[in-house]
Amino acid sequence: MLAAMPDSAPSPLSAGGVSPRTGGDACPGTLRLHRADDGALARVRIPGGVLSADQADALLTAAARFGDGELHLTSRGNVQLRGLGTECGGELAGLLTDAGLLPSAAHERARNIVASPLAGLDGSGGLGVWLTELDRLVCGSAAAATLSGRFLFALDDGRGDVDALGADVTLIAEGPSGAALLRIGAADEVFRVPATDAPRAALLAAEEFLRAAGDPGAWRVKDLPDDVRAELVRTIGSAAGPTVHHPRPRTATPPAPGTHGSAITADVPMGRLTPAQWRLLTDTARRYGGELRLTPWRGIVIPGPVPRPEVVEALRTLSESGLITAPDSPWTGVGACIGHPGCAKSLSDVRAEAGAAVGPPGRLPVYWSGCERRCGHPHGEWIDVVVTPDGHRISHVRGERRDPPATVGNDPAALAAAVAAARA
Repeated sequence: MLAAMPDSAPSPLSAGGVSPRTGGDACPGTLRLHRADDGALARVRIPGGVLSADQADALLTAAARFGDGELHLTSRGNVQLRGLGTECGGELAGLLTDAGLLPSAAHERARNIVASPLAGLDGSGGLGVWLTELDRLVCGSAAAATLSGRFLFALDDGRGDVDALGADVTLIAEGPSGAALLRIGAADEVFRVPATDAPRAALLAAEEFLRAAGDPGAWRVKDLPDDVRAELVRTIGSAAGPTVHHPRPRTATPPAPGTHGSAITADVPMGRLTPAQWRLLTDTARRYGGELRLTPWRGIVIPGPVPRPEVVEALRTLSESGLITAPDSPWTGVGACIGHPGCAKSLSDVRAEAGAAVGPPGRLPVYWSGCERRCGHPHGEWIDVVVTPDGHRISHVRGERRDPPATVGNDPAALAAAVAAARA
């Protein structure tokens, strides 16, 4: 097994502070707020997307007390609070600490862990032990505190959903063998490790990445030069376990809105939840088991169990609130960055444009970006709509490949027709 990096007592990051190794990494957190045009922004990491109903209540309280009242889901199953006052950091941190959402001031931006949201709910194995242990290990590692706010761990129950997201370190449950597969970046070669050792193997792989990256260095595995990345994989493999060929899925398949056994799933248009919607989801979860799971596709799973006679009524109530509860919703697969006026870099109000272009459900997801940064875009295969000074550039993305784009002007009808054709 890889050797752990030596521990030392790190200094907690303060609001506006800079990570000791990542320098220009301005990725926001709870203690490091980001200044946006609509006020300050906080990103609250929710490892595995798992929230108790009480923790969900605390997030709603924070949004109402310090921000604009709304909650925004991210492509990593985290929550963003917007419209915050720039001086609320201390009170916000206190509220979230009391709710168990901020166990380490030094590691709050490093707790980037996504997990298969249906794990344990439809005959698959659960990931709770891995999730709890990995989060504990990350928060206990002085080295992990220096990971960038973009470094990502993924825990996949074997179905390939979060394995397709391109995490830096991925653990995959291998099913009948009872072992785990450890993937580094997008490599198709993985390493088999005992399931009981999997969380520690993931942490030590992240620490080995820090050694390879240097100081200051790359933020993510994919940012390493090819030769350094190859050497990193060899080094981890020499200590981790046997090599297995296990190609990474190129397209993620999110849980469809609706029912999954005794669980229910609702997707969130544009990832933006009003206080009433969040309260309804929380109350529903409290009625049926007390847990919510936020997905990397801006949806929410209520694991339940929800009694079968009550499923239809629960979904109807969620649908009436504006949430997506069936795959044939026009909003299914439609996403957008925050756009104007929330972001100064955006060239238009892309959320309004996306809403105006909503039509029959398409085969492919579509993501609208107000600028070339494409904040929060999906992975795998999707339709990319980017606002440019000349109109809108539409292209078909297939993993690392991108088809030649088409440029469409600002006419809403023409734009809607072009996007519908691209998604078909």
